[in-house]
Amino acid sequence: MQTTHFGHSCVLLDTGAARLLIDPGTFATGFESVSALDGVLITHQHPDHLDLDRLGALLQRNPGARLVVDAGSAGQLDAIDHEVVAPGGSVLIAGARVDVLGGEHEVIHPDIAVIPNNSYLVDGTHLHPGDAFPEVPAPVDVLFLPTAAPWLKAAECVDYLRAVTPRTAVPVHQGLLARPQVFYGLFTNLAPAETTVRVLDEGTPTAL
Repeated sequence: MQTTHFGHSCVLLDTGAARLLIDPGTFATGFESVSALDGVLITHQHPDHLDLDRLGALLQRNPGARLVVDAGSAGQLDAIDHEVVAPGGSVLIAGARVDVLGGEHEVIHPDIAVIPNNSYLVDGTHLHPGDAFPEVPAPVDVLFLPTAAPWLKAAECVDYLRAVTPRTAVPVHQGLLARPQVFYGLFTNLAPAETTVRVLDEGTPTAL
């Protein structure tokens, strides 16, 4: 299976029978020019997995592509044709079978609501978990392994990698490593009312 990583969680799988693009989000680049897609799969509604501003143009370029999403993302797709597939279900796209695992996004913080998350297992061999660590019913060949996120510790990545034991692990969801503002925003939104979060300019003395 030919695989192309467009950054962060966006990958193109070409099985030879189907071309599937997973999670074209805001941190990914280059997927806009992809053509001859049979399906676009969205794991969940967060912008780094679902770029609403570029999705329409992508689907116009690929009029034959089916858009398959989780229940949470469906609420953001008002005028865009889509199919909702729930965990435990499966869908045939062109000549590929996609099984849906998981069900919920990993917990970012108890004060942040947990949203739906579909993990996609393509042809029983390639697993894209989205932002979750789903149980895998059988060994997989390739695991797209989340690398950095507000919900994630490196130790948890390693433990999941060992639990799945794929033939190949491909690090994804790494875009946040270059975007500390995501974490700063999380701290700001969840800090006590008495606390101000200040990001200092490196090398500049600041009175605190």
